[in-house]
Amino acid sequence: MSAAITVDRTNFDSVVLDGSATTPVLVDFWAPWCAPCRALAPILDKVAAEFAGRVTLVKLNTDEEQEIASTYGIRGIPNCKLFVDGRVKDEFTGALPESGVRDFLADALPSPAAPLVASAIGRLAAGDAVGALVDLDRALAVAPGDEDAVLTRVEALLALGRGEEAAAVVAQLTSPPGRGRPVRDERRLAQLSARTTLAATGSGDLASLAKRAAATPIDCAAKLDYANALAAHGNYEPALDELLVVVRADRGFGDDAGRKGMLTIFEALGADSDLARRYRRELASAINR
Repeated sequence: MSAAITVDRTNFDSVVLDGSATTPVLVDFWAPWCAPCRALAPILDKVAAEFAGRVTLVKLNTDEEQEIASTYGIRGIPNCKLFVDGRVKDEFTGALPESGVRDFLADALPSPAAPLVASAIGRLAAGDAVGALVDLDRALAVAPGDEDAVLTRVEALLALGRGEEAAAVVAQLTSPPGRGRPVRDERRLAQLSARTTLAATGSGDLASLAKRAAATPIDCAAKLDYANALAAHGNYEPALDELLVVVRADRGFGDDAGRKGMLTIFEALGADSDLARRYRRELASAINR
C-alpha cells in the first residue's frame, strides 16, 4: 500500500508548502487515465521509502485539482516537483525508471552529511584542517560517497600537506572513465586536481631555492624550481611571478615549462580568480610582445 499523502485544495498549503519547511516534499501530479502515471507510482513509493525521513511523497490528482495544476504550470503528466521551503527546487516530467528517480532525489535532496561538511568548511577557513578532517570522516560515515564531503576532504588533506593521499582521492574520481557516478561539480574537481599536481611538483628549502632564483644572470632552472616549491606550498602569486620571468627570459625553456606551470596555477585558482585574470593578461603580453 502506498505511503504517499493525497492532497487537494484543502490541505495542499499545509502539507506541501508548510511541510516542506521541515522536510522536502515530492509532489506527484497525476491523473487516473494516465498510463505512465500508473507505471511511475509504485516506483515513487519504493524509492521514497529508501529516502524515508528525508522526503515526503505526496500525490495530487490534476483532473480534480486543475487550479493547483495550472498554478504550477503542469502541461504534461506525470510531473513530479520537489518542494523545499515552500518553493519548487527541482522537477522531472515523464515516467523515469527506478534508477532515474533515485538519482533525481539523491541529487536534489539535502545530504545528511551537509551539516558536518559545513562545519568542516568553517574549520578549514579558521585554519583547523585536523578538525575539518574529523568532521569529514564523520560526514562520509553517514553519507558514503557524498560528493561535497569527498571534495572538501581533498582540500583538508592538501591543507595538512598530505598531497599523496589527496592525489589518490582525485585519481579515484577521475579514472577510470565511466566508473561510478560522474562528479557533478567538474570545475571544483578540476581545481583540486590542479592543486594536487602543484603539491607534488616542488620540494626543497624555500630560503635556499629563493637565493638561487635571485642570482643574476637569470637562471631559469633555479627560478622554475623555486616557483614549483612555492606553488606546492600554495604560495601562488610569488610562484606566478617567478614563472613569468622564465617565460619572458626563455619561452621554450623546459618544453615551455614556465607557461605550462602558470596554466596549472590558473586551473588551481579557478576561473573566477582575480589573481588568475591578472596573470593571464601578463602572460599574454609576455607571449605576444
